[in-house]
Amino acid sequence: MSDQPPSGPIEPVPPASSGYPVDPTPSTPPAAAPAPAGHADHRVTSGEFTPTVPAWPGQPGWPAVPAQPGDPTLPGPPGFAAPGQPGPGRSDSTIPGQPAPVGPGFVAPGQAGYPTAPGGQPWGAYPGDPAGQPHGWSWPAPVAPMPGGAYPGQPYGWYPGGDPNDPLVPPPHAGFGGWFARCAGVLRRDWRQLLPIMLLTQGLPAAVIAILSVGLAPTGQPVAGPQGTLVLPDGYFGDVFALYGAMLLAALIFGPLQAAGWAAGTWLVTRQAAGEPATVGSAFRYGWRRAVGLWGWTLLASLLIMVGSCACVLPGIYVIFAAALFGPVYLFERQDPMGRSFGIFHKRFGAVLGRVSLVLAALLVVGLANAVLSALGQLGYGVDPMSAPGTAVGAVLVAVAGAVLAVPAYLVQLVGLLVTYTEQRAHEGPVNAARLAAELG
Repeated sequence: MSDQPPSGPIEPVPPASSGYPVDPTPSTPPAAAPAPAGHADHRVTSGEFTPTVPAWPGQPGWPAVPAQPGDPTLPGPPGFAAPGQPGPGRSDSTIPGQPAPVGPGFVAPGQAGYPTAPGGQPWGAYPGDPAGQPHGWSWPAPVAPMPGGAYPGQPYGWYPGGDPNDPLVPPPHAGFGGWFARCAGVLRRDWRQLLPIMLLTQGLPAAVIAILSVGLAPTGQPVAGPQGTLVLPDGYFGDVFALYGAMLLAALIFGPLQAAGWAAGTWLVTRQAAGEPATVGSAFRYGWRRAVGLWGWTLLASLLIMVGSCACVLPGIYVIFAAALFGPVYLFERQDPMGRSFGIFHKRFGAVLGRVSLVLAALLVVGLANAVLSALGQLGYGVDPMSAPGTAVGAVLVAVAGAVLAVPAYLVQLVGLLVTYTEQRAHEGPVNAARLAAELG
């Protein structure tokens, strides 16, 4: 065997490992770039894969870029100057790692003359009072309470935006004192304008019904029979039905007038509390616009009270309290007055029960006074006052006096129920007299 290599050309053997396919067409390989210093020269043989490496700025193969002002290699926007190059407004150069030059009067933080303020901030201490700050600025950040809880530092029921000096709406935390103070304030401020409204719309119907009750009262009275049974005089039931029929007809006729009076009084009190102009004539015009609807709900409430009273009395008493606020609800909210009144009563049972009880107590006192006055009059003009002109005049005067005596109780009823309603509205959310006046329309 000879040690010399065989003669003739030797073809390169492709690598046995898997890789990119070899193009059988012979081609001229591109000229290799000079190898970087420190690397051995590597010759690319035919068929060997050559990865493409992108060129970087400053390396062979990177296209030349014309020099730009401020940067010899990279282009930039007009006026741009790279660090270490002169530029607009710069009279020196900046070398990386060295302090940057500054304009006249500049003092770096930590150097002598750097302005500071109490609190360690160069722009001044944090303000402690948000007064005069831009809209939406707050300091410190507002803290909202947990659901059902109280605001920090405030009594239970207090909410932001409530006016403790509102003449009609007691603050939620004011309690009975706030309610009573608003009622007294309304009566002192508005009684002169409320008085003619109540006299015309409540006193007049009460006087007419009182006169009918005196004139149509049965003259004969039941007497005890020989065996202790009651003996009714002839025509007794006819007289009774005539009396109550006339009173019911009068109530139906005067019902819209009375409803107009309640609406007019509510409008006048609310407008006065809001500081808006309100006259008796304007109040009557508003009252007549809302009279029919309020009268309809009054009939429904009366029917419920009557049915409840027939069921062992207690249900009737419950309806009196639960439906007491249907009038203000109708005037201010205009929807579901009866259901809303019941809901307010159940939600704030103790407060509403106490306020309405005081209003009913005032009505009860006036009713007892009228009963005493009628009894004293009956002693003077007898059982049949219409039998003689003198006794008839006396009976009519007593009836009118009783109706006039009831007018202050009507004022208390109007104001007491209205302030009770506004107090419950305040427990539900921010409200004031101006908003209530706007709701009335």
